[in-house]
Amino acid sequence: MNRNTAPPKIRKGHYFAKMYKMGPRHYLLQTLLSIVVVFIIVLLLKKERIVVISAMGATTFIIFAMPKAQSAQTRNVIGGHLVGLAAGTLFYFLELPYFISYPLAVGLTIFLMLALSVEHAPAAGTALAVVINEVCAEVFVTIMLSALVLSQVRYYLRKYLKDLV
Repeated sequence: MNRNTAPPKIRKGHYFAKMYKMGPRHYLLQTLLSIVVVFIIVLLLKKERIVVISAMGATTFIIFAMPKAQSAQTRNVIGGHLVGLAAGTLFYFLELPYFISYPLAVGLTIFLMLALSVEHAPAAGTALAVVINEVCAEVFVTIMLSALVLSQVRYYLRKYLKDLV
């Protein structure tokens, strides 16, 4: 080894560097909270509509891993999912081939979220889930109730939740 070569340093973004610095307590508690919330959401939805859970799973990650992020704010979570529901519903009822309606639902969701300043990436998944599955009151209520519950958990625990990424 050359004397001028410094030993490798642990990079800031190294897998466990931040957890080591902060301690595992928040990582474990916030992960446990996310499991409980997704468990409740899964119980609300029937197995036939489980694809809707994917968007809520991504929202759960943002809420519990990055609670201080702009996309975790209540306005963005609820507004983004409302936009995703609207775009997915629109393209569900249009008689277009799936290879046209699916991308258009996602694209419209992105455009409207940006225009309305309610950016929440998982809402694009909501649009896709709605256009793939079906439009019904149960899916609408479950998505909005899930978004509301997740937002309220983040709001009331905001003093205790830490950004983990």
